[in-house]
Amino acid sequence: FLAVQCALNRPAFFAERLYHSMRGAGTDDSTLIRIVVTRSEIDLVQIKQMFTQMYQKTLATMIASDTSGDYRRLLLAIVG
Repeated sequence: FLAVQCALNRPAFFAERLYHSMRGAGTDDSTLIRIVVTRSEIDLVQIKQMFTQMYQKTLATMIASDTSGDYRRLLLAIVG
């Protein structure tokens, strides 16, 4: 099912994974880092747009509220 979902709408697939990595208590740092870094040169712009459409908040806003320090600054620099 995940492969089909990813194939049909890749930005939505990654937007959902990013959202779930940050919602609730704690952050799934490995998922957050992996997606932001690996997609940054490929389709992060589309993922950010889809994230905003799906969750009515920007990816940068959610990262800023869920992380801190140099970790936050690095992720926000990549996300733009």
